[in-house]
Amino acid sequence: MDVSTPANAPWLVVGLGNPGPEYAMNRHNVGFMVADLLAERIGGKFKRAGKAQAQVVEGRIGPPGPGSRRVILAKPMSFMNLSGGPVNALRDFYKVPVGNIVAVHDELDIDYGTLRLKLGGGDNGHNGLKSMTKAMGSDYHRVRFGIGRPPGRMQVADFVLKDFSSAERKELDYFVDRAADAVECLVIDGLERAQSTYNS
Repeated sequence: MDVSTPANAPWLVVGLGNPGPEYAMNRHNVGFMVADLLAERIGGKFKRAGKAQAQVVEGRIGPPGPGSRRVILAKPMSFMNLSGGPVNALRDFYKVPVGNIVAVHDELDIDYGTLRLKLGGGDNGHNGLKSMTKAMGSDYHRVRFGIGRPPGRMQVADFVLKDFSSAERKELDYFVDRAADAVECLVIDGLERAQSTYNS
């Protein structure tokens, strides 16, 4: 955490995806899946967030007492390539420092199910990250969920908007659960601890 960030500042955890049932099981929507699981863990249900084009759940992550962190879980409802607007609106509304924002997203250049956590960096062609960075700079955390590369000559756009394969779905719950654990560790214990535990 940046030294200028107050210890009691809230965290904003953003699952990236596309709204609508037809996208629900797409590889591109794994951020939504992780956000849904985190909401379940804190006992909240997503609801529309005022004027922001997003659904949110507010709660706390971590053990009861001073070790817990206030967190806003969010799913932008604007479609992936326009995620920055809703996230920026939530950041302003909840007064969240950029360093306390976590984007959970699919990542083509990592093998399926592998996690990588980092702070800042480029968008690697990911339209959700591109939109967020344009709206507020790149100094936010990322939890990158590997989906691997498309097979053969399949276009990237087709691959990310397809559902996980039946073979992938056998392990999907486990990997989503692990990604949710990684988000909790990042928020409670910081990036270094989360990287050493979950970067594989």
